Amino acid sequence: MSEQTRARGQEREADADAERRVVVVGAGMAGVQTAVALREQGFTGAVTLIGAEPHQPYDRPPLSKAVLLGTAEGSAFDVDFEALGITLRLGCEALGVRPGAHLLDTSAGPVPYDALVLATGAVPIRLPGAEGVPGVHLLRTLDDAERLRPVLARQHDIVVVGAGWIGAEFATAAREAGCAVTVVEAAGRPLAGALPAEVAAPMAAWYADAGAVLRTHARVERVEPGDAGEAGHVVLHDGSRLPAGAVVVGIGARPATAWLAGSGVGLGTHGDVLADDRLRTSAPDVYAVGDCASFPSGRYGERLLVHHWDNALQGPRTVAANIIGAAAGEAPAVYDPVPYFWSEQFGRFVQYAGHHTAADATVWRGDPEGPAWTVCWLREDRLVALLAVGRPRDLAQGRRLIQAGTTMDPRLVADPARPLKAATA
Repeated sequence: MSEQTRARGQEREADADAERRVVVVGAGMAGVQTAVALREQGFTGAVTLIGAEPHQPYDRPPLSKAVLLGTAEGSAFDVDFEALGITLRLGCEALGVRPGAHLLDTSAGPVPYDALVLATGAVPIRLPGAEGVPGVHLLRTLDDAERLRPVLARQHDIVVVGAGWIGAEFATAAREAGCAVTVVEAAGRPLAGALPAEVAAPMAAWYADAGAVLRTHARVERVEPGDAGEAGHVVLHDGSRLPAGAVVVGIGARPATAWLAGSGVGLGTHGDVLADDRLRTSAPDVYAVGDCASFPSGRYGERLLVHHWDNALQGPRTVAANIIGAAAGEAPAVYDPVPYFWSEQFGRFVQYAGHHTAADATVWRGDPEGPAWTVCWLREDRLVALLAVGRPRDLAQGRRLIQAGTTMDPRLVADPARPLKAATA
């Protein structure tokens, strides 16, 4: 092909792009990164980013840390949307999709699209019976964090419902603010839905070390209102009454997809948008990314629903490439990441990479009673996941080993003094 012919082909692709309209629903990490990735990868058409909240798009992890404690006023993304030619429509709620007509229905009217990206994230699960009770809080949005900040400043007695990742992070912040904190967990241990019992067990001691009370096998019966717009008591199923100036609920989240009912976009049993390994949905020209979508993993042989920041950062690059490639007739890019997340809690930096449920061996590196240790999960002597507490080098090396599918020597893996990259078979 001559340079002249190639140049004409590129011009035709640019002209085709210029006439295309991409609409991204959801102005969190996944939505913002999709819009930015489209521009970074050379898309020249119209890009519209629609968000239900009125705020400038912002990052969520600081909400449970710096924003909550008042050391930062906000966490807006450092993105010049105007310079990138990205149109923001904020305070605009998505109501439905009409794939046949290529229309997104919103609270401001229908929006036409050539490609649509669903990036609406997840919504927190509410505590049954506690809706509308004064002093009961969630922590998912900037408004949630701003409502909770003065609660911490008044150093209330606080009851946290749920000892998962968000519950532990909020309890950490509340203790730093000087609040008395009791965490109640219906299961018998923290992180019951995320980690095996033997791995989560050492983490129970972290609560007491930080001056928080952890009550397991504790199911909330009801929340009784108090005076002056505050909670009063949390009543447990055994009749215990816990004083609570405020109650913070952290019992999980579900994909924010109720608005897609009847749209023809396929949903899973958890309400997740069923994306394929190219992050395409069952509807033509509709993609899904981030917390709202599940995808099949060739690496792990199962469908994954990943509610973590890194997934919302990585997936948009695949979506952008496939939107641009679809117009150019290019082979679609496959999305099969090594899932990763981190959590800062009780003075510890906890990192996790991979997916451990199909592992056939668990190998410990270091003493779980100590300040730094790692758990490695192997399948047929290949590393499939690891949890690192205070050992970031283990995490960085382990993530690369998972990606590469390297065969490991379990005996060498168990030596915490040996770098993981030197524990190969």
